[in-house]
Amino acid sequence: MGSKRRLLLVSNSTLHGSGYLDHCEAQIKSFLGSQVKTVLFIPYALHDRDGYAKIARTKYESMGYKLDSIHEQPDPVAAVRAAEAIFIGGGNTFRLLKALYDNKIVSEIKKRVFEDGMPYIGSSAGTNVSTISISTTNDMPIVQPPTFEAIGLVPFNINPHFLDPDPNSTHQGETRETRIKQYHEEDDTPAVLGLREGGILHVEGDKATLKGTTKARLFLRGKEPTEHDQGTDFSFLLDSKNYQLDIKL
Repeated sequence: MGSKRRLLLVSNSTLHGSGYLDHCEAQIKSFLGSQVKTVLFIPYALHDRDGYAKIARTKYESMGYKLDSIHEQPDPVAAVRAAEAIFIGGGNTFRLLKALYDNKIVSEIKKRVFEDGMPYIGSSAGTNVSTISISTTNDMPIVQPPTFEAIGLVPFNINPHFLDPDPNSTHQGETRETRIKQYHEEDDTPAVLGLREGGILHVEGDKATLKGTTKARLFLRGKEPTEHDQGTDFSFLLDSKNYQLDIKL
């Protein structure tokens, strides 16, 4: 029997020229459907949790969903266990992961996704922590989580907000691609999917599909990166054995 997991992993919360989650509103509503009535929001990636919850609540209510923020609940573990769906927003990935561990909900979220099929929506940092580790986040380590290991809803990493080098720039620093290749210089490092602004990875069970408005760039250790259009089937990445194999793309 295949996995029950249901994931909507978004590169960014706000796309230039639109409001908060506007660019992925249709995908969120299709993903959650009419069966979900209330979404549990996890605002740990930002310091101002009250303000963040207000922004997320306004947006989800406009889409027809009630939103509860976990920081307003007396027992975070109980809140995850009772959740119909979870949304983890963006901010600082290190702060987010530390808070997830501090509140003892990493294993609880993983259990609900894999065993119960609870829908999980991540944006930016929320997408980072859904993966095998936060080793390819763009954020500064402003706090120290107990480990870089994340929730592990997929057996690879994602680099949200992936940026291509500007050929007209005089900046001589490392590009995002260079940094990911440096990550792959280490042994046993998994695939990294570079999600550009507007990109979304939709996972249903053992099937993963690229959606959104932009192409994605895939990095496999020891191989040249490859470009992939919307609609690409990335299901092979869900098999953790495959990232070290000679995958034909």
